[in-house]
Amino acid sequence: MASSSSSSAAVVAEGSAARRFWIAASTREAAFASYTPFLLSVAAGNLRLDSFRHYIAQDAHFLHAFARAYEMAEECAADDDERATIAALRKAVLQELNLHASVLQDNALQIEELLDKLSVSLTGEELEVIGKLYQQAMRLEVEFFSAQPVDQPVVAPLSRYCDPKYKLLVFSDFDLTCTSVDSSAILAEIAILSHQKASQSGTDNTLNHTKSADLRNSWNIISKQYMEEYEQCMERLLPPDEARSLDYDQLYKGLEVLAEFEKLANSRVVDSGVLRGMNLEDIRKAGERLILQDGCRDFFQKIGKTREGLNLDIHVLSYCWCAELIRSAFSSVGCLDGLNIHSNEFAFEGSVSTGQIERKMQSPIDKVEKLKSIKSDTDSTSPLLSVYIGDSVGDLLCLLEADIGIVVGSSTTLRRVGKQFGVSFVPLFPGLVDKQRQLTEQEASMFKVRSGVLYTVSSWSEIHAFILGNDFS
Repeated sequence: MASSSSSSAAVVAEGSAARRFWIAASTREAAFASYTPFLLSVAAGNLRLDSFRHYIAQDAHFLHAFARAYEMAEECAADDDERATIAALRKAVLQELNLHASVLQDNALQIEELLDKLSVSLTGEELEVIGKLYQQAMRLEVEFFSAQPVDQPVVAPLSRYCDPKYKLLVFSDFDLTCTSVDSSAILAEIAILSHQKASQSGTDNTLNHTKSADLRNSWNIISKQYMEEYEQCMERLLPPDEARSLDYDQLYKGLEVLAEFEKLANSRVVDSGVLRGMNLEDIRKAGERLILQDGCRDFFQKIGKTREGLNLDIHVLSYCWCAELIRSAFSSVGCLDGLNIHSNEFAFEGSVSTGQIERKMQSPIDKVEKLKSIKSDTDSTSPLLSVYIGDSVGDLLCLLEADIGIVVGSSTTLRRVGKQFGVSFVPLFPGLVDKQRQLTEQEASMFKVRSGVLYTVSSWSEIHAFILGNDFS
């Protein structure tokens, strides 16, 4: 069973067929299984008895099918060792039918080892078929858990927790939260190539005959200076002693130092002329080619499809110099509908950039003030529940100002700064299990702004499963 193999799969030899199949399936399907109301309630130890009885009855059908599959496999086994292994697995399933206990972890490991052994002689095409069947098995198991009726309050998926009590506001950063590359480097590269093309075609009057090599050198100097001064800025804003609990006011003051630094860095870029001469169409094409993080596209697409049925608004808050790049990135994958984008804009003369930036969002202070403004301006008869998804120190105030702050990635700088100001970082699933244990019928919101706790995830699939639930319909 896929759900019982998560811990044992890690010990299967790296590069083995079973390991590859598990990695391909686990990022998405395992996350969706974990965040079902049923498994979350089981993990919290407070699943109601009637729900558990229903599961036991359904699980019997599930195990009978497993036992029959093993019986058929035993008949097809090529040698005595394979038959013996399959027979042992079938016996374990029959024991579970009698006891309705978990299959032992050793038997889960036997499945993975047997799969490796049987896969040795398979062709690439046959392995691809097996991989698809493995993933389909995972999806069927997710659907099995999702189908279990859980008639009690649950904290996930959040869309269920909110309905009909709350209006849900979802906020997200863009650079390195939704993407794997920073947009400033992309825009600088477009500018350099624009100079190069204009020079080659002899139409570079607006570019003042700047050589693309000189422009690239200027950008490299600016980038290096930014990184060096950023590290110095981080050192300046840190307090000498670690706070025992969240000190939001001191954190806000510390990040005002970062805000001034970011504004100065943007002025340096504008003054250099690096951003001058870009064609709007080139920017749009770059946005269309921008690759979003695994699972991010699916999340935004799902929101676009179901937003009208949910009491939900979604906003992107970004330092990106050109919001058109963001719009193109989301539009190209069908995610722009209903998406509110708050970022900076390039100034254009016709369709060519002047090198100036309409500066609307340059710092963590700008971001958090925009978030608070959106919350206060949201017209809703229901109370608000907000989620912010980010990856860096620039997102820290927003992460704390939201009811639920979710950290994507593993920024050591974010964790270092957060910890120094009393912020705790908790993996999302264990954090939700703890919330589920505390949840009662009359409980007010389990999530609070400025709680000092931020939740960490390994992928956008976790975020998708937590906020929206099963996506296999």
